[in-house]
Amino acid sequence: MPDETIAEINDGIDQMNAVSDSAQAWQKARKKVQFHIIQRMEQKHRLVTKNHYRNKWLALGMAIFGLPLGVALGSSLGNMAFLAIGLPIGMVIGMAIGAGMDKKAGEEGRQLDFQIE
Repeated sequence: MPDETIAEINDGIDQMNAVSDSAQAWQKARKKVQFHIIQRMEQKHRLVTKNHYRNKWLALGMAIFGLPLGVALGSSLGNMAFLAIGLPIGMVIGMAIGAGMDKKAGEEGRQLDFQIE
């Protein structure tokens, strides 16, 4: 890993260690630093956490595939209540796309060995 990336990670850890107010303040700082470090790892080195793409594509699948499918189904049946049927279908399609991308990242060795909850 380049020295610049290691320095960024160490700076983030120093920021977390500087917080001494309360456990709640430390948790907030930890989440902020963790998000920043993981985002930088993805941007600079294309490294992602486990299930990163699955979680990302879950929402994208609902928006890209589910809503148009639901609108088409609702308008063809004359009842827009069927719009809600498209959302879970889009969610499943998005999760499948994301799982495939996660598998590819794992095979290429670009997947970090932890998952963000």
